[in-house]
Amino acid sequence: MRHQPLYGTHFFFATTSLPCPYIQGRVERRVVTELVGRDAVTLHDQLSLAGFRRSHGIVYAPACPDCQECIPVRIVVPAFSLSRSQRRVAKKNHDICVVEAAAEATDEQYQLFSRYQHARHASGDMAKMDYYEFQALIEETPIDTFVAEFRTPDDRLVGAVLADRVDDGLSAVYSFFDPDEDWRSLGTYMVLWLIENSKRQGLGYVYLGFWVKSSQKMAYKATFLPLEKYTPQGWVRLPLTS
Repeated sequence: MRHQPLYGTHFFFATTSLPCPYIQGRVERRVVTELVGRDAVTLHDQLSLAGFRRSHGIVYAPACPDCQECIPVRIVVPAFSLSRSQRRVAKKNHDICVVEAAAEATDEQYQLFSRYQHARHASGDMAKMDYYEFQALIEETPIDTFVAEFRTPDDRLVGAVLADRVDDGLSAVYSFFDPDEDWRSLGTYMVLWLIENSKRQGLGYVYLGFWVKSSQKMAYKATFLPLEKYTPQGWVRLPLTS
């Protein structure tokens, strides 16, 4: 019996043009498809390998006709080594305890998420999310998803990352942290934890989503070396320096 590629049996749609969240004055379009049916996990794995990202029950990739700034990137876990600045971040967070939890939203997470959004992304749509919209962000997933909670010795939640398990690694969906704990560089520390977790499981990659070279918000992604980008020819190493 001949088997066709799974994504050949799914419908893909293009979104309307919306203001680009990364580069002022530009618009973005995406190609999307739903993760439905018994093959949702396999489809997600295949599309992750093709540079797609998940949100709720859909996966998407940029489809902007006049811009190719959004580049899917992933960290090559076996070859990764800490830079001096990353060693300092790890040392500053030696007291942090990480707890892996099911993808179930809590009020404690939502309060931290709201503080983070209003401090860092006050003009963005996510700053307007109520608890039920946050719950959907965390819980609407047809695949293997978890939340890693980052807690201080007194059990205070200071950071969280929502992540998917894919066939060859972990995919960071969304992270947020206490804006009053800037000195910890928790955004960096959470990625370091994902790398270490992947190493322990013998996984090859940590998927970081899209990197936009001209966006300051995305600059941190270029510090996790070696980094690969997705191209029409497949994944290739990015010649970056930390």
